[in-house]
Amino acid sequence: MNPTTHSGAHRGLVLPRRALRRLVEAGIFAQASVSLEYQQLAKRYVVRGVESGGAVEGLGRYVTFCGDQGEPIPWLHPLDGIGVNGVHALVVAPSLVRVEMFRRGQTYDVLISRLVPRHESNGRRPALQSTTIFHAEEGYLQADLAKGGRDLKGSVMPAFYSRAGEPLAVPGQFESVIKAVTMAVRCFGCSHSHYVRAPEVVVSRGSSPISPPNAKDCLASTDARDRGAHS
Repeated sequence: MNPTTHSGAHRGLVLPRRALRRLVEAGIFAQASVSLEYQQLAKRYVVRGVESGGAVEGLGRYVTFCGDQGEPIPWLHPLDGIGVNGVHALVVAPSLVRVEMFRRGQTYDVLISRLVPRHESNGRRPALQSTTIFHAEEGYLQADLAKGGRDLKGSVMPAFYSRAGEPLAVPGQFESVIKAVTMAVRCFGCSHSHYVRAPEVVVSRGSSPISPPNAKDCLASTDARDRGAHS
């Protein structure tokens, strides 16, 4: 799929009203919109986004962010939500790649888009430009990750097809983030980040290093919670 550029950077996946209503009723909040902010000290524009979302039985939506090559990026800081399946972390960078997924049952929609300030002259505020990298609807995943497929978590992703039934390949550099988001839209009562990471901690000589929470800790707590929910 060739990347396409458009100006609707504040929009993610376009979901029908019924789907949006179901998400609200289920208490799932995923913030796909991003904003353009100005850093006074660095004298530059940056893109601000929020990793967010989660899942309930039969329904899930998640938004995360990565670098241009699909690599995890550090958060500015984690966010505490009012409840689960909401905000998880704040990210700010000169450009962002947004990865959004919506699941109903075992059917998946996904959108990968690059968000960057468009260059403007004469000192005017730039527009926020969105370039679609990959967009596919009605993908399907046979493995039931919530019940019988726990050993496959983090290693599988849906299969996507064109309207003519031909396979649509996710760009290779984004496979790891798609696998993470596939897990996120199956994470019931999600309360942690699935892809953005804690920044590296720089410590002074003589002080004790601080270990930030890592994905393995989050995964362990999620599995424990899932076992309790399905026991």
